[in-house]
Formats: sequence, C-alpha cells, structure tokens
Amino acid sequence: MLDEIRQQPSALERTLKTELPRAERFRKRLIENPPRFIVLAARGTSDNAALFGRYLIEITTGVPVSLAAPSILTLYNASVSLEDALVVAISQSGESTDTNFVLERAKASGAVTVGITNEANSTTANMADHVFLVRAGKEKSVAATKTYTGQLLSMYLLAYALGAPIRPDSLKRIPEWAHAALKLEPEIAARAGRYRFMDHAVVVGRGLNYSNAFEFALKMMETCYVVAERFSSADFLHGPIAMVEPSFPMFLFAPPGVTWPSIQEMLQKLESLKAETLVITDKSNHAALTVAKHVVAVPVKLAQKGEAVEEIYTPIPYIIPAQLFAAHLAAEKGLDPDKPRTLQKVTRTL
Repeated sequence: MLDEIRQQPSALERTLKTELPRAERFRKRLIENPPRFIVLAARGTSDNAALFGRYLIEITTGVPVSLAAPSILTLYNASVSLEDALVVAISQSGESTDTNFVLERAKASGAVTVGITNEANSTTANMADHVFLVRAGKEKSVAATKTYTGQLLSMYLLAYALGAPIRPDSLKRIPEWAHAALKLEPEIAARAGRYRFMDHAVVVGRGLNYSNAFEFALKMMETCYVVAERFSSADFLHGPIAMVEPSFPMFLFAPPGVTWPSIQEMLQKLESLKAETLVITDKSNHAALTVAKHVVAVPVKLAQKGEAVEEIYTPIPYIIPAQLFAAHLAAEKGLDPDKPRTLQKVTRTL
C-alpha cells in the first residue's frame, strides 16, 4: 500500500500524458452531440471517485449527473430510459459485475458509454464506446490508492471533454502537487501513534472534497478496522454532532475557498466540544493554519500569487496525506494494510 501511495506522482503523469489527447478528441465529439444528462456507475473506492465526478461535472458544466444504483437493474430488472445520456462505468479492475451490467443495459438503451479503468483488456474497456485508461500499473494492494487518484484525474479529463473550463496546464501540475504531499509522510507517521487506540472516527468534507471524506473513512475501515463515518459539514450539524464528546476523533478536509467558512464554523464548534480534530489543508489556507490546533498542510500553495484560490484542484493532493495516515495507523495497530481480513482485490456483486 505504501509503495503504491508513493507511486502516484508518476502514475498521474503517465495518465495525463496518454489520456489528455484522448480527452481532446472526445471533446470535439461532445461539442457536436452533447449529452442531456450523465450517469456514473461504480462500487467501492470507484464510487467515491464517481461522487467527486458528480460535483466536478455539475459545477463546471451544468450538465445534470446521477450516481447509478445498480440494484435497480440487477435485482429489480427495472427499465430505465437512458436515451441521450452519457453513461460512465468506473472500475479499477474493469470486472465489477454490476457496474458492467449497468454499462451493458445502457448500450442497449441507446446511451453513449464511457469506461474508466486501470485494465486495458478488461470487460469494461472492451464493452464501452470510449475508454479512459488509468495508467497506474498493476495495483497489488487490496486498498486502492493510486487507482483512486487516477480515477479522479480521469474525472477532470471527462469534465474537460464536456466543455468544462479546466486548464490542461493546471492539470499538468497535479503530479507536482502529489509529490509535494508525499513529503508529509514522516510527519504523518509520527502523528499516527497518537491514534493507535482509536476505534471510531468521523471524517468531514464538503463540495469537491466530500468524496475524499468517503475515501478516507473507507481506508480507515478496511485497513485499520476503525468504524469511520463520513459526512458533509452541513449534514453533520443536522444531528450527528450530538455524539461528539471530549477526545472524539474528527478529521476535516479544509481547502480555502467557498467551503471554508462552513468548515471553519464547524471546527470552532468542535473545539468548544473538546473533540480531537485533525485538519487536512494546504499552505494557502492561512486561516486554517491559525484556527486549527492539529493541521496537516500540503507544502504547496494551490493558488497562484494574486489569484483566487483554486479549490477545484485540491482533492488529489489532499487525499494523499489521508492515505498515508491510514497505512501508518494500521502499522501502529499491528495490522498489515496489505492483507485486510475478509477482503479481496476484485469484488463481484449483482
């Protein structure tokens, strides 16, 4: 797991170099025949990448996006109209049975289909009309890391193809920001010891980093056996905050930008409740560095001098400290993150 976390800058660079030209070609096609709406189908970590894709695409293009519920097709055999839709299947292995079933039914109903996978010879890649390949190399760890960030990058490329004002030059900096995030590993390894006996936690994110809250919680559940809930800051204040007591572990993604005021408000509330909070941010969020007691700050400023903060590019560099934390926390607990109990790399469900 740690080896593959460290491989992410090069995996992202390979993916971008190879798949950006594909996105350019797809962009020309979609300009001529834009979809009326988009459906994203995925499971597990890939479903978290799909959640990011929903926020990204709707924010940057205005095209409505739905997350598929495969059981509607696989269990209830419902007939869903997908005419004029773009249906995207996201699968690390390309062999997720229910995700591929959604793809198959979408093709039969006349939808344009896209596959996002790490395996070029997979069922997903062979079935989809268009394919974006995550060039991460073979992922051996059961806990997906480099394929998750590769899928996030693929979501940027898909949004770009749909006409989003995403700058390729900014995407080309993501491997650099990922490399900077990896420099935090000694600090994170040292912090992990503080949480050795943690058996429950809550992770909070909002907007473009909401998916990272799901992914961080998933990594702690599958590698550290921590019961980790995940919420948006808005939802958490609507009831779940009642369970917070002194020393309750809370992890917050806190980019500068439009989501920061609500995260800051929540952070202040948690501090008053004496919760154990750890904030993931970057060096450009000066307010977070001042307000939060415990901070992991990616050592780059994700905004250029004199420009508005570009929150849109924070999710990949922000999830890397969380991945490192989960791997090192597992080690602190005497667990092997590469051999989580009862799990296997490819899960097939219908």
